[in-house]
Amino acid sequence: MAAVFRRRVRPVVPAAVPALDPYDIAHLAGGPRRVAETALTGLRDRGLVRVLGSRVRAVPDEAGAPAGPAGHPVEEALIALCPRGRGLAAVLAGVAKDPVTEKIGDRLVSYGLLTRRHGLTRAGRRHLESARREGTLPAHVFDGPAALPDARFRATVTAATLPSGLGKTLLRMAKALDRDTDSHGHGDSDGGSGGGHSCGGGGGGDY
Repeated sequence: MAAVFRRRVRPVVPAAVPALDPYDIAHLAGGPRRVAETALTGLRDRGLVRVLGSRVRAVPDEAGAPAGPAGHPVEEALIALCPRGRGLAAVLAGVAKDPVTEKIGDRLVSYGLLTRRHGLTRAGRRHLESARREGTLPAHVFDGPAALPDARFRATVTAATLPSGLGKTLLRMAKALDRDTDSHGHGDSDGGSGGGHSCGGGGGGDY
């Protein structure tokens, strides 16, 4: 009588979930692309990158040296992609595919928050909903470019996700809307931030 041996398979136990940072939450909400968009927005708000039309570049310090430490590997990866200016679509795609972003996804899989195909698990959905309820993160982390308050910047980031022709059309519409707003005396599309995002003035599409 032949003996039948069955291999005992141990169930995979997810790692304990530590506190999640904003880029973990961004990945849960919108995947690698949302991670890249969140990094871009945060760096722009802190004056470490400038978005000029459909291009983005890192802002050097007063001595002309490259931008200083960004504070997070994803942010450093973005700055490294555009030291002297590069197309926004290429930068966002590059960050989304960067190993540091891939590691975020792999880590979330190990926590049991994403499936191996990077779909949300029930636990991942609970963590995402909990983070939204806490209200400590900007809306764009959860909802993407549609939640950005600056109309021109919102249109620029959105355009970078569209086919070239549609993206250029959307960007032209945003610029026309902004010019119309300026002509009615409402001015700064950065919401009166005192120029903190322009880093050198000159306007001309710097947002």
